[in-house]
Amino acid sequence: MTTALRVGNADRRARLARRHHLAADARAEDVGTAAHALVGLHSTDPASVYLSAWARVDGITHADIDRALYDDRTVVKHMAMRRTVWAVATDLLMVVQAAASDDIATAQRRGLAREIVKAGISRDGERWVSQAETATVEALAEAGPTSGRDLSRRVPALQAKLTYGSGDKAQTVGVATRMMTILSASGQATRARAGGAWNDRQPRWVLMRDWSQALDADRRPSATEARGTLARHWLGAFGPATHDDLKWWTGWTVTQTKAALRDIGAVEVTLADDRQGLLLAADLEPEDPVAPWVALLPALDPTTMGWKGRDWYLGAHRALLFDRYGNAGPTVWSDGRVIGGWAQHRDARVVVRLLEDVGSDVAAQVDTEASRLTQWLGGVRVLPSFPTPLQRELAG
Repeated sequence: MTTALRVGNADRRARLARRHHLAADARAEDVGTAAHALVGLHSTDPASVYLSAWARVDGITHADIDRALYDDRTVVKHMAMRRTVWAVATDLLMVVQAAASDDIATAQRRGLAREIVKAGISRDGERWVSQAETATVEALAEAGPTSGRDLSRRVPALQAKLTYGSGDKAQTVGVATRMMTILSASGQATRARAGGAWNDRQPRWVLMRDWSQALDADRRPSATEARGTLARHWLGAFGPATHDDLKWWTGWTVTQTKAALRDIGAVEVTLADDRQGLLLAADLEPEDPVAPWVALLPALDPTTMGWKGRDWYLGAHRALLFDRYGNAGPTVWSDGRVIGGWAQHRDARVVVRLLEDVGSDVAAQVDTEASRLTQWLGGVRVLPSFPTPLQRELAG
């Protein structure tokens, strides 16, 4: 009987530090390198891409990140895993599309078609959605980069309304948002440069074919092949991890997750809490020790959101640093563990709160990072879309 290799938390934290470009000796060269390592950087909050890159690339400027997103386009904003917006490294965009985004687009089309019928807008929901989708693509082709509001004026179907809930809790939502989710997940449209500042939440939409050639239908892998590639890449960055971690992160079914792990020959290991983990067969050697480090990561950072099982790096801090839906707020890290949270005060200063005694040296390093981030933000105040208890308290 073979005993599975045991991988302790110290090794997991050292892997995280280097492979997520947070350790001093493993900084990323640019935004594209950082995004590639993690598959992508979360972009539900537009500012998160900037802050995640700042935490991983020495000396990076806002202009550098703008250039990567909107000029060189080494990363492209895309609806992908867990129906989340990511800034995906372009060399992985086709894999992400086939492994995750296609299924999301299919599910979103079906869901919208049902709601169109339920709302009495059309008796044939599938046909209505197909026609609205075609009309929106045609409008984008004619107009170029366009706001959602302008698209709604150009495409009458997008002015339809759906009502959720009833009574005082009823909420009416325009179809435009749902349609842009479909176009984004299907790879037909993407978010271009917004009309305002770098943290502007209102994107302008553009056809993907006019923005990037990274999605080439002639070279697109099968869904099975793509899931294996994505699982291999993810496990190389986030392993050791559990089956449930990968299933949650990708949004796959149990069957899809098991098949992908089987296809890549993932090896079973034992984690510090005696759970079964998985590693790539060529990645079983322990990571070299990492020099002490601290980092301030933004809300929804891909590291904080990288695993479903978070106790080994989050400890007892979940209630203060996550909202009730599981969205991470801004976090303070030291040597692969979350030790506190941060926010911006009303005067735009970055303020931190440490949630455990980490010693004066680490506390001083955290203060230095907070001052450095305050300077980098230059008076711009960034508020997360999903506030957490500690972030609310610190923001004042």
